[in-house]
Amino acid sequence: GVAGAGSYGFQVQAMGVPAGLAVPPIQNQPIAKEGTIWMPVPPPLPNCPPGLEYLTQIDQLLIHQQMELLEILTGFEAQNKYEIKNTLGQRVYFAAEDTDCCTRNCCGPSRPFTLRIIDNLGHEVITLQRPLRCSSCCFPCCLQELEVQAPPGTPVGYVVQDWHACLPKFTIQDERKMDILKITGPCVVCSCCGDVNFEVKSVDETSTVGRISKQWTGFLKEAFTDSDNFGITFPMDLDVKMKAVMIGACFLIVSLSF
Repeated sequence: GVAGAGSYGFQVQAMGVPAGLAVPPIQNQPIAKEGTIWMPVPPPLPNCPPGLEYLTQIDQLLIHQQMELLEILTGFEAQNKYEIKNTLGQRVYFAAEDTDCCTRNCCGPSRPFTLRIIDNLGHEVITLQRPLRCSSCCFPCCLQELEVQAPPGTPVGYVVQDWHACLPKFTIQDERKMDILKITGPCVVCSCCGDVNFEVKSVDETSTVGRISKQWTGFLKEAFTDSDNFGITFPMDLDVKMKAVMIGACFLIVSLSF
């Protein structure tokens, strides 16, 4: 069977466009840079959401936030954009935040957002939806939650913040909101001169199966820009939908902590 697709049945939806119809432009589509190397497009797989076939071949992803000159010079919060690469440096996906200017600059890290993840064919294959929620441990009834859709409009899982007095903790759930994995971060989330690691564990938290890391990029970048690098590791045979949810977990952690 297909690694990561067996236990979660899924009806593949066609991504083609009928003949004679114009394909609408995709906003925030990546601008191809000279020298950009894309990961080869894998063939379609049964029981795998279209566009997630890449993840069957990957157990590690690197996420690089693209720097915005206006934000560097003015501190004005711009729409975040990210390159998602494999360990060979090949671009797998491109992610772009879809929020309005007022929301970004008034709500800060607690802002609601939609993050659209696009493959190298220009298809939006994953959508992350984060509603406006409280980010304080003093309000355990209204903590953070992020919905992961693949393809857009079809939920495949959720990332739910767990209440804890000291530690940042999250639960990865499937489309039925059944707990699949746990995530635990450090008591003090500080990237001074070192990586910050969030451990991905089994539901009973007895074994570590992966990691989400904020990577140290050097003093100048850390001090004067919001451009960050992140890494995600997970088992090769993890369900592709749960790999997509782990990508969502990374972006939720990024928005809350960095």
